[in-house]
Amino acid sequence: MSEQQSPATGRLYGVGLGPGDPSLMTLRAVECIAAADVVAYHSARHGRSIARSIAERHLRADHIEEPLVYPVTTETTDHPGGYRGAMEEFYEEAAARLAAHLDAGRSVAVLAEGDPLFYSSYMHMHKRLAHRYPTEVVPGVTSVSAAAARLGEPLVEGEEVLTVLPGTLPEEELAARLASTDSAVVMKLGRTFPAVRGALERSGRLAEARYVERATMPGERTGRVAEVDPESVPYFSVAVLPSRVAAATGPAPEEEPAPAGMGEVVVVGLGPAGPRWLTPEARGELAAAQDVVGYSTYVDRVPVRPGQRRHASDNKVESERAEFALDLARQGRRVAVVSSGDPGVFAMASAVLEVASEGPYRDIPVRIVPGMTAAHAAASRAGAPLGHDYAVVSLSDRLKPWEVIAERLRAAAAADLVLALYNPGSRSRVWQVGKARDVLLEHRSPDTPVVLGRDVGGPEESVRVVRLGALVPEEVDMRTILIVGSTQTRAVRRGPGEGEDVVWTPRRYPER
Repeated sequence: MSEQQSPATGRLYGVGLGPGDPSLMTLRAVECIAAADVVAYHSARHGRSIARSIAERHLRADHIEEPLVYPVTTETTDHPGGYRGAMEEFYEEAAARLAAHLDAGRSVAVLAEGDPLFYSSYMHMHKRLAHRYPTEVVPGVTSVSAAAARLGEPLVEGEEVLTVLPGTLPEEELAARLASTDSAVVMKLGRTFPAVRGALERSGRLAEARYVERATMPGERTGRVAEVDPESVPYFSVAVLPSRVAAATGPAPEEEPAPAGMGEVVVVGLGPAGPRWLTPEARGELAAAQDVVGYSTYVDRVPVRPGQRRHASDNKVESERAEFALDLARQGRRVAVVSSGDPGVFAMASAVLEVASEGPYRDIPVRIVPGMTAAHAAASRAGAPLGHDYAVVSLSDRLKPWEVIAERLRAAAAADLVLALYNPGSRSRVWQVGKARDVLLEHRSPDTPVVLGRDVGGPEESVRVVRLGALVPEEVDMRTILIVGSTQTRAVRRGPGEGEDVVWTPRRYPER
């Protein structure tokens, strides 16, 4: 509210009326309508206003009514600015009409279904008038709360996240957001319903989805989204994904009956570290899984969910872990096998598919959900060292002989490829980095930039740039990834003060 208000001006009220039932209006909403000289409300060109009908019993004969009639709703328009231009012009004209009343000292109550600052047309008046006149916004019960109440199901519980989405988003965007959240409400259905239903199906959440039409109003209807006729869906309806925590309430896991039918295994990439590196698809698969299987360090990165079983194991039992996950799926379980980074890069996807290709498991569905790789994460922190052709090599000789590793390093170095080196060392492997450095120096200058990315994305992140000839093996451990430049890779110190090294490999390669 502006501090420089004229005492002669009227007061603006943004009055939330709740979801439709007049008895759900607040006492303050009734008081503000009573205090107002002017009552304004939006309507389509047919003139019927849902907001007015909710507040009708509180309107007086001496109220000045200001119907704010939309010039266009869903039909086309010949306005030179299109739909957006027509609406902007309407809002400006409507605000000017209300301002004339306020300037004359009359108080104005703008009625809004639900809450005035929640997907409401009142907001367009608020943005144009609230800085000019004394203003009070009266909150109202939203359609989100009304829908949950009518369903009788909790929306969110504990640490769950609720996402509210407009059905007007593209189907692909809706599917991504629905897959990644715990609970959701999708508003503005009507013509968008087929796309919303498609997004729920693509995200694997159609079976959970509930439908609420005209909550608390005459003609209210509830049901399952999957069973709703798209032709019957009005604008005043919502799709709801209720709390998964509440749905999981019931018998303890060991008392659950075995699910019917075949389950599936989804191998999920967690990214290199932390929730910021987790994709929406991966987040959704983790939330939907009945069982989480993986190396204990990675299982610990998955949020704990009620009713979800967690099976952590040692890092050296990949085949046993894969077989265990597939056996769970044979019992009808939906299993997420977790890997750091991308599961297809030196991780669990290969182990699962190898076991799943054997006789007993060939019919079990297996899907791979990609994740951000450690190489790409480290490269982004350093600049763009992978800007041209590159090779990815693991220095671990636990599953292949060192001779093979050295041969591949020589071949990649001779081809002048940038190299991303995984699994460089551990407590039991302390000499591989030095050997790899010596092999690469056969083809690379000692001044070749080398990026050392340790715990990238994690709390102990460290990214340094050294020269190949000065690479110290003792400074490299299992949590470090090395990116060794080609003959074209550049390292330039830039930025304020002493700056920092930025490494990139040009996309253009010189002709021989």
